[in-house]
Amino acid sequence: MHTEEAPPTPPAPIRAVSAAIFHEGRFLLVRRGRAPARGLYAFPGGRVEAGETLVEAVRREVMEETGAHIAAIAHIVDLELSAERDERRVEFILSVHSAAFAGGTIVAGDDADMALWVTLDEMAALPLARSVYEIAQRVASA
Repeated sequence: MHTEEAPPTPPAPIRAVSAAIFHEGRFLLVRRGRAPARGLYAFPGGRVEAGETLVEAVRREVMEETGAHIAAIAHIVDLELSAERDERRVEFILSVHSAAFAGGTIVAGDDADMALWVTLDEMAALPLARSVYEIAQRVASA
């Protein structure tokens, strides 16, 4: 008797977070220092660690990548993304949040190689990660 094996189940998507921090007419962006988005500008963020809520993850990731403290964190949208890592496709669910700047000294850290404040006009001229500009427009007009 021959039985067919079921195809392997793909791994569950990786949960990640980011924060659109809008302060005095500018957004805080980081330039990614590692693949898959190396060289692209994006909102600060990263993976959710085991046991963390999304809000805890946003606070931690923003602090690690930029040194910023944030407040008034609100969920905006979940995005399904995929990336190539080590020659395999990895799926992500990115929960994007808005947040208010609550202090701190801005300096790039973790996997960000630059952190800077930019206006929407300045942002439009940068190589951006997917959906960053559209989300920034939405946050700026709220």
